Amino acid sequence: MNEPAPQRPTPAPPAGPTPAGLLIIDKQQGFTSMDVCAILRTRLRRGGAPKRIKVGHAGTLDPLATGVLVVLIGKATRSVHVYMASEKEYTTTVDLSRSSNSDDLGGEVTEVQIAAHPDRAAVEQALDAFRGSIMQLPPQFSAMKVGGQRAYALAREGTHAPLQPRPVQIHSIELLKYEFPNVDLHIRCGKGVYIRSLARDLGIALKTGGLLTALRRTRVGEYDITMSKTLDQLPQVLLQENLLPAGAA
Repeated sequence: MNEPAPQRPTPAPPAGPTPAGLLIIDKQQGFTSMDVCAILRTRLRRGGAPKRIKVGHAGTLDPLATGVLVVLIGKATRSVHVYMASEKEYTTTVDLSRSSNSDDLGGEVTEVQIAAHPDRAAVEQALDAFRGSIMQLPPQFSAMKVGGQRAYALAREGTHAPLQPRPVQIHSIELLKYEFPNVDLHIRCGKGVYIRSLARDLGIALKTGGLLTALRRTRVGEYDITMSKTLDQLPQVLLQENLLPAGAA
């Protein structure tokens, strides 16, 4: 009696196309923007995406900041410049009683002695100088490159990077609340604006301290905070069906 022919193993189904599209993340405190990208890359790979799938973001949020982070995946990363150039909105709190070498709570914080607390009218008047097209000096602890090195790397070594002011556009600043030392603002601006620099420069204008104690990005282009999800709200396995098409909310 003849032995039955051995069964050939069933071939694995061909891999599908590499996922491509957007995820609108509500970034939580403590994560860097690249932390978020790494976590999402892992979840995409669980869903069958290639090991080297491209995952990038359109505009860094510092670890202390929260809010809208546009994450681009696969071929959508080619359009990163479009999203980087988008108008952005923030809510923020500036502390006028302190300053720091990073212009936020992440650096060495120093109490500032102030002879007289500015009143609301003085704060409103000072804010006028930051509306429109202005020249802004980036923070020492920033990702700006100086001689091929990041400014924050030089700052951590104790080197003062010779950064230069750059033109930026601030479309509007609304004073939401003021009770010394805290100034609550709503800001609508173009690309490249450092809200930490605005906090620092507001303090300089008022002859007070000035550092950022809270920052939340509420919109990037057409994507606002209501369209975003935290990492906890997203599935542990990400598929094409979980992504937004590039250019559509």
